[in-house]
Amino acid sequence: MRPTTRALIGASILLLCGATQAQEKVLNLYSSRHYDTDEALYTNFTKTTGIRVNRIELGDEALLERLRNEGANSPADVLLIVDAARLHAAEQGGLFAPVKSAYLDKRIPADLRSPAGHWYAFSSRARIIVVAKDSVPVKDVQTYEDLAAPRNRGRVCTRPGSHPYMLSLVAAVAAHDGEAQAEAWARATVANMARPPRGGDTDQIRAVASGECAIALTNSYYFVRLMRSKKPEDREVLDKVVAIWPNQATWGTHVNISGGGMVRTAPNKESAVKFLEYLASDEAQAYFANGNNEWPVVKSAVAKNPELESLGTFKADRLPIMEIATRTPLAQKIVDRAGWR
Repeated sequence: MRPTTRALIGASILLLCGATQAQEKVLNLYSSRHYDTDEALYTNFTKTTGIRVNRIELGDEALLERLRNEGANSPADVLLIVDAARLHAAEQGGLFAPVKSAYLDKRIPADLRSPAGHWYAFSSRARIIVVAKDSVPVKDVQTYEDLAAPRNRGRVCTRPGSHPYMLSLVAAVAAHDGEAQAEAWARATVANMARPPRGGDTDQIRAVASGECAIALTNSYYFVRLMRSKKPEDREVLDKVVAIWPNQATWGTHVNISGGGMVRTAPNKESAVKFLEYLASDEAQAYFANGNNEWPVVKSAVAKNPELESLGTFKADRLPIMEIATRTPLAQKIVDRAGWR
C-alpha cells in the first residue's frame, strides 16, 4: 500500500472517530419552554457532562408538527413540552421512544410520567385565579365554577379558549363535573367576559389591575414572576390584585406539568437519556423552582424561592395527568361549542 493511500485511510479513520466523538457530545433539543432562566439549566448540563446543547424553541404544536414533517430525518434528540395534553399527543403520535432508566423511574412519581416510559414530568404549575383587590370580594370567587356565576357578569378575562393552558383546565372541569356541566360552565363564563379573550397570562393579571376586568386566570409562575420583579410598574400591579387557590373545598386547584422525552429517531440517544436524567437531579430541579418559579416534581429537591414559598401550601387536584390529557380533545369541542374563541 502506498504511503499516500495509508495516509488517506488513516485520515478517514480519524475523521470518523472525530465525528463519533462529536456526536456523543451533542444534544439536539426541541423545546417549547421559552423562559430565559432555562439558559442556566442548559449551561450547567454542558458544564457537568461536556455535552453541548443545540436547541430549537417553538410552541408545543409547532414542534409536534415539525417532528411529524421531519420524520426519520429529524435531528431532534429530546422534546420538552409545557402541557400534559401535548405530551400525550406526542406519545400517541409515536414521536417518543421508551426510556429505560431506573434513575428516572425512582425520581419521578408514577402519576407524573408515562406508564410506557415515553415522557416524564419535571416541573408543575397551578392554574390560579386573580381578582381585583378593591372591587371583588374574595368570597365571590372561590372556585373555577364561580367564573360562570351571574354575580360575575362583565368581570372575567382569559386567554383564548384553545390555548393549551385553558384546554387542560376545561378538561379537568369536564372530568370532575361531567361534559354537560362543563359546557354549561364554559358558555356562562364566556357570557361573563369583560372583553374577548386575548393575550398571555401576565396580560390577564395586568388587565385586572388596570380595571379592564376584575377576575382572571393565570399560571402561578407568572404571578410569582411579578412578585420577584423590581420594576415599579409590576409592584403597582401586585398592589391591586389578590391571588386565590380555587376549589379548596372541593376537588382542588388544577395543576399542569412541563415534561419531555426522547424522540423516537434521536441520533444521540445516550446524550438524550443523560439529559433527561439530569433534569430529574436535585440541582436541575432547583433551577425549575428558583429560575422559573415552578414546583419541582422530585420530593428531595429543595427550592430557595421566598416569593414562591410565600404563596403557601394548597390542596392540589389529584386527578391523574393522563385523565386530563385524554380529555383534551373533548375540551376543544366544549370551548368551540361555547364560543370561547
